[in-house]
Order: sequence, then C-alpha cells, then structure tokens
Amino acid sequence: MMHPYLNDGSQNPPALRVYLNLDNLYDLPPESIWPGLEGEEELAKLKEDGFEGVQVTDLEPRLGGLPWCGLDRINTPSEAEGVFAKHADLGDACVTLHLAWGLEDDREADRLVESVLAASERFKLPAFVETHRATLTQDLWRTVQLVKRHPQLRLNADYSHYYCGQEMVYGGLEMKLDFMAPIFNRTGFLHGRIAAPGYMQAPVEAVDRRPALAVGAPDYLADFKEMWTRAMRGFLHNAGPGDVLVFAPELLTSKFYYARVFPDAEGRLREESDRYAQALLYKEIARECFAAALV
Repeated sequence: MMHPYLNDGSQNPPALRVYLNLDNLYDLPPESIWPGLEGEEELAKLKEDGFEGVQVTDLEPRLGGLPWCGLDRINTPSEAEGVFAKHADLGDACVTLHLAWGLEDDREADRLVESVLAASERFKLPAFVETHRATLTQDLWRTVQLVKRHPQLRLNADYSHYYCGQEMVYGGLEMKLDFMAPIFNRTGFLHGRIAAPGYMQAPVEAVDRRPALAVGAPDYLADFKEMWTRAMRGFLHNAGPGDVLVFAPELLTSKFYYARVFPDAEGRLREESDRYAQALLYKEIARECFAAALV
C-alpha cells in the first residue's frame, strides 16, 4: 500500500517543513516587503527567508532551487488517473486536491475517494485532500465520516474553511475540536491561513494592540495555534522515519475575496496587511506549534 505521507527517504524522525504556496506572492501591493523577484531569484530569496520548499500553483515547468509540490482539482473518478499522471510527470513530490463540489451523495463520495487512493498507489504520489468550501470535505461531520470509512485517506487541512465557514466558535469550540480528532489524526499537509469567525483571512500581527472591537471576542490566533498543534500531534502519532509534514502559508489576494481591503487617507483601497510579511510570521508560528506538539 502507498505510504500515506510525504517521505524524504531518510531514517530521521518525522519533521515539519515550511513551504510557501506561490499564490501567496500573487498580486502583492507595491508596499509589500516582497521584492518582486521571479524565477531562480524568487526561489533563492524564499530559501534565504527560511522557506524549505514551494507549492507550485500552475503547470509551468518547475525550477530546481527548492523542493516543490503541486495542487489540482478532481471532480469525477474518471479524472483521477490523468491528474496523477500529470503531476507525476511534473516531478511533484506530492499533490493537494480539491474534490468535487460538496453536492455528492455518500456513494459518489466513496467512489471519488477510492479513485484518488488507487491513483495515488499507482503513481506512488502522496495525495492530500483539502478541507475546503465548495468541495467534498466542506463540513466537519461529512469529513469525519469520510475518514472513518477510508482511514487511509490523508488531508490537507485548511481550517479557515471550517473556522469561518462553519463558525466553529458558535456553540462551543472545544466540543468541535474534540469531534475533529479523526481529521487531526489524518492531516498530512497544512495550508496556513488564519480566519476570524466572520471572515476568511485575518491578520495576525499586532493583534494585541488593536482595539478590542476591531478584533472581536474570540482569540482566533490562539484557536488556530491549538488546531495546528493538534494536527501536528496527530501526524507525529502516525508518522514514521523520514515522514514530512508540510506547512504552506496560502494567503490570497483580494481579487479572490480573501485579503480584505480598506480605503487609505487618499481613498485608495489597500489590503489590510502585507501577505508576505504575514507568511513570515506564519512560518515561525508553525514551528512553535510543532515544538509544542513534540512535547
């Protein structure tokens, strides 16, 4: 059976690797600290800044400056073979996937998951199904049932879609975190995005210095640290020598309605934070969470 995690071929203890999803660099405003590099210079700068790989978000030829992985979407079981063949040919170390649209019945859902697992086995390419709105894994209950029926399934956990989309703090967060244990235990990849209960992409710098009404009552940063740490503990519990957990910040532009924009003094709309500076903060937060998970 296909090894479920990304593995570096060593006998080292399971490890965290911080990549950057390259969409994080898309459409950054001019005032960003990112210097606007491309190609090999881009990868050299990311490496200098402490990123250990990248998630490539298109089908352009990959560059060799850093390890890379891919992403894609599969809507029907018949598409799985072609998608995995494509990413194997591109040399992707693993792939994260959006599956279908969330409107499928259990029989259709099972066939789709089975097709992904079979293609992953055939092409020896680890695959992580993303927890994402408008996909098969868009809600907590259904995702838990899926991983119970398919325990070999591994997830790319983007918890912002649950924290905001299902307003996890409403009705009691701890109860929902306990319910999510099967999800935490099958997380093999993490997309880094922090949400607030009412919007998908919340800034994390200087939250303690913002007016209370601008942040709200829930401490969303603390909640995400808790979720990431639980997922990392789940990975460590199941992983073996050489296994790698990728954490990849994926902070998206306002063109996709993720980054919020506000008018500046001249009335020009500006993103509320620098997404590259935020990614650097996420990198350190992820490493702190992994250190806590090791204890």
